[in-house]
Amino acid sequence: MPAIDLDRIAELARIELTPDSAAAFRADLQRVLALVDRLQAVDTTGVAPMSHPLDLPQRLREDVVTEADQRDALLALAPTAENGLYLVPQVIE
Repeated sequence: MPAIDLDRIAELARIELTPDSAAAFRADLQRVLALVDRLQAVDTTGVAPMSHPLDLPQRLREDVVTEADQRDALLALAPTAENGLYLVPQVIE
């Protein structure tokens, strides 16, 4: 893996790499990528996708209110709010 790729990955992950830690990080990353390659090589034809490896029902709790309504108190902390909504600067034109 070229050094520039490693530096970019560290920047995106917000990881500070020292020259000493860069070699260890590179080796760890190469092991992860090798594992991904092995997983992608597995033939999954005819295997149904699943969200969990065990076929167990979910234990659901009753949907009850456990906290007091704090909307007005929380909106009061915002720099700007209107009609029960936080107003934020537009970021997409």
